Amino acid sequence: MRTWPVIGTIAKRELAAYFESPVAYVFLVVFLLLSGFFTFSLGGFFELGEASLNSFFTWMPWLFLFLVPAVGMRLWSEERRLGTIELLLTMPVLPWQAIVAKYLASWAFLAIALALTFPVVITVNWLGDPDNGVIVAGYVGSLLLAGTFLAIASLTSALTRNQVIAFILALMLCLLLILVGFAPVTTMLSRFADIWLVDTVASFSVLTHFEGFQKGVLDTRDLLFFFSVIAFSLFTTGVVLRSHRAG
Repeated sequence: MRTWPVIGTIAKRELAAYFESPVAYVFLVVFLLLSGFFTFSLGGFFELGEASLNSFFTWMPWLFLFLVPAVGMRLWSEERRLGTIELLLTMPVLPWQAIVAKYLASWAFLAIALALTFPVVITVNWLGDPDNGVIVAGYVGSLLLAGTFLAIASLTSALTRNQVIAFILALMLCLLLILVGFAPVTTMLSRFADIWLVDTVASFSVLTHFEGFQKGVLDTRDLLFFFSVIAFSLFTTGVVLRSHRAG
């Protein structure tokens, strides 16, 4: 059985399943409302007086911190709760194919949510003359950030059949990846540790690697970081699922 057609078939089915539930539409509305609120109210979009989406992308990690685990918590927890995970893993589909397919479907859903924020791009272009290359880079970074948090949520979802526990675990891990590079935290750490140690710890933060995208820089090191976390999380998800099957 060919690999990618199988993954594509499962991914399409999983993505379609999102839109069969009103929860997906509620998520999209909440995401768009919050992103608009953070950008125009808390971010002071109009007060900045510049044609950029800095206020939009600055809040994206914090917005994803809560919303992405909410999307990913059901990936495997639901399968375990319903007892369908055993059926899925005994089908003529390799476990890693199912993992990648379900992950890509959820990532595509998050990509759709990001794409629906296009009115913000239209607004900033109407009000001024922004560097759209920087905006595109910001969107690429946001998509990678969402994919990273989603892969972590996939892992925590495989660990438990309780979606609430999966959500909390994912939120805590994602928060850790934010805080180790959060300026107030690194400033506090610099008072007690050498700067090289602080920089090393901060290099594991999604904020550190997301900053380059916000500035319009597509650095291979940042790309490697995000894809490494995604690959490691999905690989570990496979290890956890195989242990369930063996058990």
